[in-house]
Amino acid sequence: MRRFQRVSIEEMRRTVPVIDSDVFVQTMQQAGVNFFTGVPDSMLGGIIAELMIRGAYVPAVREDEAVGMAAGAYLAGRVPAVLMQNSGLGTCLNTLISLNLIYSQPCLLIVSWRGQDRNDAPEHRVMGETMLQLLDTVKIPHRTLTEETAIEDLRWVIATATKRQIPVVLILTKGVVRGLHP
Repeated sequence: MRRFQRVSIEEMRRTVPVIDSDVFVQTMQQAGVNFFTGVPDSMLGGIIAELMIRGAYVPAVREDEAVGMAAGAYLAGRVPAVLMQNSGLGTCLNTLISLNLIYSQPCLLIVSWRGQDRNDAPEHRVMGETMLQLLDTVKIPHRTLTEETAIEDLRWVIATATKRQIPVVLILTKGVVRGLHP
């Protein structure tokens, strides 16, 4: 019978590839993203903190409000990104469909994947299990960021949003970008 080896959280953290928040933000800014808004989430905490240090983050009260602000920024010539947890997709789905998709308003959505591993608060489980299917159903392209393919992932979401003139989702799993969440 096989026995599972116990691994401490510190050992696990050392083996999980991580992108520093400042590198993530700098890469996005160098790629041309120049308007950031959204709703706080602990998994996005490091990114939001870095954006605030740079004076590049405009907080929103709700995700649909953030999408509307990003649409206005796009009309003013900016390249917008909206940060939210995946439960916020439910809040802003109508805005994404009736504004962004219908009127060709590109927007980069940086979405934390809460409930992915079922080891999260119960309120995140349903969206965590169905998010990819939901995005496919409403025809919003998406890609999950990994440390190994981070540059390619960022280029893809920006190029896809720009070329197709629609919102595109970059999904962040727990711990892939160094932040406030353990």
